[in-house]
Amino acid sequence: MFLCELDGYAPAGGRARGKARLTLAELDSRLRTFLLDVYHRRKCAETKAPPAERWEANGFLPRMPESLEQLDLLLVQVAKTRRVHRDGIHFHGLRYISPTLAAYVGESVTIRFDPRDMGEIRVFHGEGFLCRAISAELAGETVPLRDIIRARNRRRRELRAVLRDRQQTVETLLQIKRGKLTETEDAKTSSPTKAAEPTLKRYRNE
Repeated sequence: MFLCELDGYAPAGGRARGKARLTLAELDSRLRTFLLDVYHRRKCAETKAPPAERWEANGFLPRMPESLEQLDLLLVQVAKTRRVHRDGIHFHGLRYISPTLAAYVGESVTIRFDPRDMGEIRVFHGEGFLCRAISAELAGETVPLRDIIRARNRRRRELRAVLRDRQQTVETLLQIKRGKLTETEDAKTSSPTKAAEPTLKRYRNE
């Protein structure tokens, strides 16, 4: 219902309509607008009523989380287990710190994070929320996880290229050195030796 209205949509077995021009952030914004302002307000063919009206008519009040941290525990589903070090929590080549973590050095914790913003992580110990840990390298910035992985992969490719060039240089030098040794050995082998001087045979009656 949503994607078929966008440029670049390609139905199964069909050609794409135009070219895809949206960034991920623009797609996320348009999807949110579609859900809130179009889908929930448009009359449903089966129920003959908009989804928002049916939700409000039932008088059902969902149990809300007691804090934003509990909401994060429900919504931020990307969870990893890490150990707390003396200098914080290490994750994806970054270091996350918080004064609260000083009392949990050596303990295993669960971290939850938003892949769209790696500036901070939520730390849970056991079943309870512990603290928010901040990455000093990304302080004040919103850096998606995909950008970190892309930068790391680019750095790895650069290092592989450097190692490849150095290895080729070493192999070239070794080949040159082997060639010089071979030339020296060939020169020794091909150097003329003094021919044995003929000796005069003498007879006993002379």
